Amino acid sequence: MNANANLLVELFVEELPPKALKKLGESFAGVLAEQLRAQGLAAADAKVTAYASPRRLGAHITGVAAKAADQAVRQKLMPVAVGLDAQGNPTPALRKKLQALGVDVGSDAALAAVLARLQRASDGKTEALFLDSVAPGATLAVGLQKALHEAIARLPIPKVMSYQLETDCELPGWSTVHFVRPAHGLVALHGAQVVPVHALGLRAGRHTHGHRFEAQAEPIELAHADAYAEALRTQGAVIAHFGERRAAIESQLNQAAAKAGPALTAIKDDALLDEVTALVERPNVLVCQFEREFLEVPQECLILTMQANQKYFPLLDAAGKLTNRFLVVSNICPQDASAVIGGNERVVRPRLADAKFFFDQDRKKPLASRVPQLAKVVYHNRLGTQLERVQRVRAIARAIVQQLAAAAEAEAAGAWRALALQADQAAELAKADLLTDMVGEFPELQGTMGRYYALHDGLPAEVADAIEDHYKPRFAGDSLPRGPVGVVVALADKLETLVGMFGIGNLPTGERDPFALRRHALGVIRMLIDKALPLELDALLGAAVPAFGSLIEDPRVPLADFIYERLAGLLREQGYAARAVEAVLALRPQRLADVPKRLQAVRAFATLPEAEALAAANKRIANILKKAGDAEEVVDPHVSELLLQEPAEKALYAAMLHTVPRADAQFAAGDYTGSLRTLAALRTPVDAFFDDVMVNAEQLDVRLNRLGLLKALHLAMNRVADLSRLAV
Repeated sequence: MNANANLLVELFVEELPPKALKKLGESFAGVLAEQLRAQGLAAADAKVTAYASPRRLGAHITGVAAKAADQAVRQKLMPVAVGLDAQGNPTPALRKKLQALGVDVGSDAALAAVLARLQRASDGKTEALFLDSVAPGATLAVGLQKALHEAIARLPIPKVMSYQLETDCELPGWSTVHFVRPAHGLVALHGAQVVPVHALGLRAGRHTHGHRFEAQAEPIELAHADAYAEALRTQGAVIAHFGERRAAIESQLNQAAAKAGPALTAIKDDALLDEVTALVERPNVLVCQFEREFLEVPQECLILTMQANQKYFPLLDAAGKLTNRFLVVSNICPQDASAVIGGNERVVRPRLADAKFFFDQDRKKPLASRVPQLAKVVYHNRLGTQLERVQRVRAIARAIVQQLAAAAEAEAAGAWRALALQADQAAELAKADLLTDMVGEFPELQGTMGRYYALHDGLPAEVADAIEDHYKPRFAGDSLPRGPVGVVVALADKLETLVGMFGIGNLPTGERDPFALRRHALGVIRMLIDKALPLELDALLGAAVPAFGSLIEDPRVPLADFIYERLAGLLREQGYAARAVEAVLALRPQRLADVPKRLQAVRAFATLPEAEALAAANKRIANILKKAGDAEEVVDPHVSELLLQEPAEKALYAAMLHTVPRADAQFAAGDYTGSLRTLAALRTPVDAFFDDVMVNAEQLDVRLNRLGLLKALHLAMNRVADLSRLAV
């Protein structure tokens, strides 16, 4: 075995679970390398290549040593006072400790030699005896055995199966193995040499297996660790590397789409691409088609059944419309692929026919006729049925429209009445498609099918769009509802869920969030901010609570905290400084649409030369006012000019009279940046005040007047954000 050579390890198994294959491959290679590095057998910069195909997990690691370097080891034995007597002779305790460590102390000469090796040093508390020795480095056979055992034990197996061993066990058929799939082969090559390791009833060798049907050699003998990938490719008809195989499939999909027709593209689905990559060893993309009559069915239904059930890639035209052609990723490459194409076309046809049948049947009943049946569907055992939930969403939607109308002073009342009627209708019908055959078969289409059926029933497009959009945003980066009706119903739906679940104490814990409350909260935040809605958070929550009656406890305080926490996290993810976020949200701004503007203002303020001093002064003022409150002194922002004595406090008051009204006007106009810039002019008089004025004067009226001056200043400076939070 070479002193340093590249290492290859492969575990050959039956078909691995496709959705887990990528992680299994990365884990197997990663843990192997980690364990070899920990034992000194692989360098920190060793290159690790993970291999993963449907029937194998492998790892190629560069520069692995045949034996790790010996290492000096210092072991603490015991305190000197315990190990040696007054004459410096070893005590029985020391002898026993040395014997336990395998040190020869059987003769006086051996004992003397050991005592000469002992070192005295402080252990931080007392002087102790230490034994210096050299630990021999692990051999690759031993180290790889340990690493292999650890790599197998730590595989993120989604579901373990059990099977019985035939070899490398006490009695065939009696020893049970728990693993993801039955293992049939183990390769361990260090350069050209086999490393004698074992696992799962298998002994390592140099033979592997290629494609089930198209391998040119069976088995494949590997001459060297570095020959693995090429040997599998040329002799085994297998692309062993997951990423390389994925890239090959993606390239073939693009080429096949271009050949299938002008401007055709395969639908983009990374999860499906990963899954298909995990299903084939030698990808071969073929073009198939189905009857055009199926295109009468909403394309979302056809796309879903082809992707989810058959793992096909539908082809879209330049306008994003589904065509009657699709791509299949086959695992074989016959000269005549007509049988493979025909087989896949026959398989997909019944699926599409089912979708067409469901669509035709569902349209025979209007959505409105299904609403009463929601009374038979339990939403939550403490919150009632889906019909009761629908009634709550309707009530919350009406309240939201009323708040919007109240905020829009000049808008015509007729427009708001129309919005209220459409939002109410959409909220009533939003859950009706849950009772359709199509959604029963494909739950992922809820909302989408509701839109199609609403349009078929002749409902306005705004209502139909809202039925689909009320689930949005469904995930991070998802689009928001496209119209005001959808926004209202989506807000109402999410608020109903949040208020209801918080009201019965059903809160998310750790990673558990079965009702997706975090996602709902982020959805509310995004709509309020991105749609610039003139709605106040407390008012929204307050409007939702009455819809539940006596079913819940009032959850507004903890729910508001929960929403602000989600907002803080979202803002930090968007790149805002943590201090700025804390400063703005400390004021609990009610209109979340204002928060980005406030943050921009704080960011601009922080660049001013006056910012640091004013933030520090603001923090000082806050502490002074807090102490005054603790002493039960009433702090009123009223200031009497007659009680102003010192020139510095008179100058500060005069500066405030000139500056604060202008800053307040800018704040009222939404110019938060301008408001803070205007207030920055107060730095000099504020600094002079704290240098020259004693706030806690002996005279009560003077003291209260100065506190009032500081309170007025504090209120003026903290309308946009709590500037004290910016102080270092």
